[in-house]
Amino acid sequence: MDQSTITIKDNSANPGPLGLLAFGMTTVLLNLHNAGFYEMNSMILAMGIFYGGLAQIIAGILESKKNNTFGMTAFLSYGFFWLTLVALILLPKQNLMTAPSTNGMVAYLIMWGIFTGLLFIGTLKINKALQFVFASLTILFFLLALGDVTGNAAVKTFTGYEGIVCGASAIYTGVATLLNEVYGKVIMPIGAIIKK
Repeated sequence: MDQSTITIKDNSANPGPLGLLAFGMTTVLLNLHNAGFYEMNSMILAMGIFYGGLAQIIAGILESKKNNTFGMTAFLSYGFFWLTLVALILLPKQNLMTAPSTNGMVAYLIMWGIFTGLLFIGTLKINKALQFVFASLTILFFLLALGDVTGNAAVKTFTGYEGIVCGASAIYTGVATLLNEVYGKVIMPIGAIIKK
């Protein structure tokens, strides 16, 4: 009996730009608050739920269909990070749960910093732009923890500016990935790693 082989080609779109832009834009907007430009408000929380949260979760699910374990893990994790962060802010305000202690928030931020630092190791095989995003995000989480544990306003303001840089780097990487794909050539360099 003859056996036939069917090859299925993946023609689905690259979800990477969506996930990076969702992360980057939400991060910039939150950190404009951290830097002191405006108060914590519904715009930040809505971005955290719908764009930073749900859009990244969708991107992560689509990355799994592309067989991209790194992209799936990163986008799903940070999508749920945004949802947990919004919950940590809103649930106590609605008297549904007690607010986390300072030590609790510091532990939360340190765990995310460790997780991000471990993912950074994976970016060493991907591209320079992602390396910058994950390195600056690792620093951001530890600075946020430092700001909470010390209560130092100058540290918190500096952290906001560092977070703006981190978010902007994710926006750059997302747009660069998108435009390079659309034009079929390097329009915005991302420093791709040459695989041997």
